Amino acid sequence: MAVDTTPRSTTWTFVEGEWVSGNPPLIGPTSHAMWLGSTVFDGSRWFDGIAPDLDLHCQRINRSALAMGLDAVKTPEEIEALAWEGVKKFDGQTAIYIKPMYWGEHGSAGSVVAVDPESTRFALCLFEAPMNNARPISLTVSPFRRPSPETAMTDAKAGALYPNSGRMVLEAKRRGFDNALARDTNGNVAETASSNIFMVKDGVVYTPVANRTFLAGITRARVIGLLRQAGFDVIEATLSVDDFMTADEIFTSGNYSKIVGVNRLDDRELQEGPIARKALDLYLDWAYSKNSIED
Repeated sequence: MAVDTTPRSTTWTFVEGEWVSGNPPLIGPTSHAMWLGSTVFDGSRWFDGIAPDLDLHCQRINRSALAMGLDAVKTPEEIEALAWEGVKKFDGQTAIYIKPMYWGEHGSAGSVVAVDPESTRFALCLFEAPMNNARPISLTVSPFRRPSPETAMTDAKAGALYPNSGRMVLEAKRRGFDNALARDTNGNVAETASSNIFMVKDGVVYTPVANRTFLAGITRARVIGLLRQAGFDVIEATLSVDDFMTADEIFTSGNYSKIVGVNRLDDRELQEGPIARKALDLYLDWAYSKNSIED
């Protein structure tokens, strides 16, 4: 039986100069992206009339494209303007995920494995996705590791990196957890399978130092800055699993769900802590105070 390819929420995609509803067929079996993985994407959020750090996400997608060997065929400003244009196609009742994408259509002459940058294609996909920054999550230490920059394209938000994240999540869910705590090749904590991570010990906030084994996110940087402005000590450091096992509180940051508390790490139960709640309050206060509404 054929798989239903209908998107699971209202979706609009800008591609080849026009807006198309639903899930347009864009990649064929001979496309480089289909069989050799030359895809990069980024993700921003629109909710309640605002799109925090949309400009930074539109800048990062172009850096990812160049890291992949693609051409950045749209300027960040063009992508941002298109995103606001797309937002107006929705009813404004549900949060939206804003996903710009680049991919390669052909391989280079003489080596099909390498993408031909002149075959770069662009699409901007927006779809409804409710926010989830209230429900705490459980974590388990994953048996799988994050790659180093010598072994994978860790400097790009590349689609090819996500199957590794996916197997972390699936393995964690099979053991009754929501997500996984991911380590780097040296065994130090990097992030979760799908978001950056923070811990608190004796009132000090810690987060793994950006060592290029994980994407140090835009929301992560925003949270670090806001907490420091509010008077908290925030330290980027090399952190072990044991550090997290003895933490007073743990929370994650990411564009999709913003700040989320952790209530269990393997067999250790935790309570949602005051600094995690403060981080979310600071983020939302900052977001709503910004003039992010596009007229």
